[in-house]
Amino acid sequence: MTDMKKKLKEVQSTVQRAMEEYPKEAGAFMRLLKTMEREGALDMKTKEIISIALSVACHCEWCIAFHVKNALAAGATRDEIMEACFVAVSMCGGPALMYMKPVMDAIDEFS
Repeated sequence: MTDMKKKLKEVQSTVQRAMEEYPKEAGAFMRLLKTMEREGALDMKTKEIISIALSVACHCEWCIAFHVKNALAAGATRDEIMEACFVAVSMCGGPALMYMKPVMDAIDEFS
């Protein structure tokens, strides 16, 4: 299994365990997530691209794996994703730049 696919499996198992062990708290978060994932003024592709930029800014490789996969499934291109990442870098500097590596890895693995 590739590294970003492994990260995605870890996301799934962490959410599942949290739902089993802390259903009230995890359930509340999952309801919020489902609400935010609905199309509204922004379509899903745009929301996922924003989520990738935020994942880079927050230095979360698990989030990167999850949102890159979803963004590609929603029709995002490599260039759209990378441009959003550079916006994150412009706000967060060098550490965010280093988190572009897992983004590029995820694009390669999920494309």
